[in-house]
Amino acid sequence: MSNTVWRKATKSGENGGACVEVANTPQAIAFRDSKDPNGPELVIERKDFQCLIEVLKDV
Repeated sequence: MSNTVWRKATKSGENGGACVEVANTPQAIAFRDSKDPNGPELVIERKDFQCLIEVLKDV
């Protein structure tokens, strides 16, 4: 995912805090630790992510 644009919350600032970055691709939603941009990424297919959101709405 080298060409992917990663974003994090604007409230996170630039202090290097514990932030999660999110990337929105045509096939999936990806997450990574902002402190370790070369580290592992959690990639969830769009349909599975939508299911997760629906489940969380019911919690």
